[in-house]
Amino acid sequence: MQFVAAHARESDAAAVAALRTAAGAGLTAAHGQGHWTINVTIKGVEWDLRRGRVIVARDSERIVGTLSLGTRKPWAIDASCFPPVNRPLYLTNMAVAPDMQGRGVGRFLLARARDAAVDWPAGAIRLDAYEGAMGAGGFYASCGYREVGRAIYRDVPLIYYEQPLRPAT
Repeated sequence: MQFVAAHARESDAAAVAALRTAAGAGLTAAHGQGHWTINVTIKGVEWDLRRGRVIVARDSERIVGTLSLGTRKPWAIDASCFPPVNRPLYLTNMAVAPDMQGRGVGRFLLARARDAAVDWPAGAIRLDAYEGAMGAGGFYASCGYREVGRAIYRDVPLIYYEQPLRPAT
């Protein structure tokens, strides 16, 4: 299956919000209520569009995956766990439509995120993943991200991952 990547536009906000909500509902169905049980709003996606880049993957009919890249460190990430780099980017809000999971959308998005980060330019991409069955840590590791630390944020066990793009200075 082929996908096309693009930077999301404001006109994509409703579709991105619906996709992220559906992905959270899929996790809730599989693992019960948790921090992933969310109702993403259009205003929330519009905020992401203003503060960074939202990348979407489309198949021939619709948006099937999304992620956000930005320079603002999310609250749940402890920067002291990461090696120093110039201009780290933070990957957040990654979601793949439940009916498209396991079809390469996530790998495609991470490759496009890397391309965008190199062009930014950034020194690394950083992210956190839930620890446990509902987390995507194994997926990120299989895509070249390395674990750099673990933490508990608001009673939620997290694993921190990074993909260096340039040597530290």
